[in-house]
Amino acid sequence: MTSVNELSKRVIANVEKAIVGKRKQLILALVSWLSGGHILLEDVPGVAKTMLARALARSLGSSFKRIQCTPDLLPTDITGAAVFNPKEVEFEFRPGPVFTQILLADEINRATPRSQAALLEAMAEACVSVDGVTHKLQQPFLVIATQNPVDHEGTFPLPEAQLDRFLMKFSLGYPTVEEELRMLQLLQLEHPIDSLKPIATTEELIDAQRAVRKVFVDDKVQHYLLQIVHDSRKHAALALGGSPRASIALYRSAQAMAAVLGREYVLPDDIKKVVGPVMGHRLVLKPESRLRKVTAEQIVDEIVSEIAVPSIAAPS
Repeated sequence: MTSVNELSKRVIANVEKAIVGKRKQLILALVSWLSGGHILLEDVPGVAKTMLARALARSLGSSFKRIQCTPDLLPTDITGAAVFNPKEVEFEFRPGPVFTQILLADEINRATPRSQAALLEAMAEACVSVDGVTHKLQQPFLVIATQNPVDHEGTFPLPEAQLDRFLMKFSLGYPTVEEELRMLQLLQLEHPIDSLKPIATTEELIDAQRAVRKVFVDDKVQHYLLQIVHDSRKHAALALGGSPRASIALYRSAQAMAAVLGREYVLPDDIKKVVGPVMGHRLVLKPESRLRKVTAEQIVDEIVSEIAVPSIAAPS
């Protein structure tokens, strides 16, 4: 796991030249990418959500495209469409912006459900079907979607089935005074993202994704992970708990977190680091829980606090 750890350090150090004070969120984003998952960023405007996606793309020399989601966005504006070519007298496929390695879907909840659903197949299977023909997407493929939690007028909330396709959901948050002062100093002459250079290749990332799958997970840790998911299914405050996809997401994320930290085996602490971003958006609260201002994050913390943490030894 040394190579994964070194790659992670290089990417984080490079991204932090443009984004200040978001180490925890950078690690989570990298864990998602190494796990082959996708990210939903829910935060107010102007806290560097777009910059995070661009900085990750520049750091690995990946192709990057952006979709500005609006109510008039059509599914074909995302996937592409068959266009008639008068010279060849036949229809030919023109790929849409989803044919990239990092796709930023900005304000995804402003797109209609029909357009939101156009991303489902791409996110779940890394391919797109148009006119009965399936087109594979270039690897590594990462969707970073953003949504504004404040202004809900004219928006279409993501359905549970689509939320479940996102490996993680988290926020960047406002910077501290010191961090914002540092940001102003960096922006004095030019935007630091314009000078970011690739420090690794996408081939290295793909190799790291394969290496992450080999991280050892002890039986006790697997049972600990599954206990968290199963306890969410019978929690009194929840109408819907974690699905088997949540178990897989938690498993993959814990493997990636261990690898990023330079270990070849998963500890319960790795699960605790990712359980909030992985599980929070997959839980559906009962109406009475929402009235009491209970949040999914509070319930996740409550579930984790009530489960005994297993003690394991490092594999020989």
